[in-house]
Amino acid sequence: MKAMICRQWGGPEDLRLEDIDRPPLKAGQVRIKTHAAGVSFATTLVIAGKYQRKPPLPFAPGTEVSGVVIEADPACRRLKVGDEVVAVLDWGGLAEEAVAHEVNVFPKPKNVGFVEAIQLAISYPTSGGALTWPMALDVQKGQTLLVHAAAGGVGMAAVEIGKILGATVIATAGGPRKTAFARERGADHVIDYATQDFRAEVLKLTGGRGVDRVYDPVGGDVFAQSLRCLAVEGRICPIGFAGGTIPQIPANILLVKSIAVMGFNYGYYVGWSPHDARFEQADRTFALMERIRGWCEAGLCRPHIDRTYRLDEAPKAMQALLERSVTGRVAVTME
Repeated sequence: MKAMICRQWGGPEDLRLEDIDRPPLKAGQVRIKTHAAGVSFATTLVIAGKYQRKPPLPFAPGTEVSGVVIEADPACRRLKVGDEVVAVLDWGGLAEEAVAHEVNVFPKPKNVGFVEAIQLAISYPTSGGALTWPMALDVQKGQTLLVHAAAGGVGMAAVEIGKILGATVIATAGGPRKTAFARERGADHVIDYATQDFRAEVLKLTGGRGVDRVYDPVGGDVFAQSLRCLAVEGRICPIGFAGGTIPQIPANILLVKSIAVMGFNYGYYVGWSPHDARFEQADRTFALMERIRGWCEAGLCRPHIDRTYRLDEAPKAMQALLERSVTGRVAVTME
């Protein structure tokens, strides 16, 4: 089968399309004929050797696929051959076939295409878990939620889920195209951080009170300024550092305003940490995915793909992400 292979740490241009053997099927796993695969900013860090997890070289990058089950180990109980699914992988997504633990594979919503469905593997559950789980943001109806990078994959999902939960959503994005996109996804207010001081705008929109919750995939100064526009007893959730700088948290602000920082790493729950928690967390992740599938089938979540690329064009897909020209997500298709 064909796969995009990383043989050395580097950039997208160092990847090569190769013919490789089919990956073996282990106990409790299914084999998926891949229809579409996702790439993300994190994928570019993985191939550069800069992510917290380093797959053994050589490997096919990619941690999210959608497709059809074509083989299932006898130990599998939930899935069968012919099921249309989305799956979270350790790696191996940029290939014509992928294998995944059954615990990381979920039914695809009937009204979502294979291309759009790649976002349901990681982007939507990342935002869904961060916004709904009690130990994270636990967003409640009537609260005000600030979503940064709202035109990105996880930001787009956070805007939609925030509205489903009954929050007033303030979104930030850069430039006319991305702010328009955030507004189309349902944001109540949109701030163009390229031309506006989002902290000042947030305080203006909230009458000086600040927001109850902040969803932050950016980090750096965005995180620092977000602390300063949080309401008393507010919560902020860092889920990544796309801005490139990991912020230092001034504890005095937490103290004075009785606010909390609640980190959220969805990768832990799907087995990407030194302690493989995917099996002990299975009931929790499955319940979250069922909730998201219900929202999709009710038309409340509308996964968006900005553009698609063929498998041999996967490096171009990653480059588009690095150029920050994408709204929503990009997908790599096998057909």
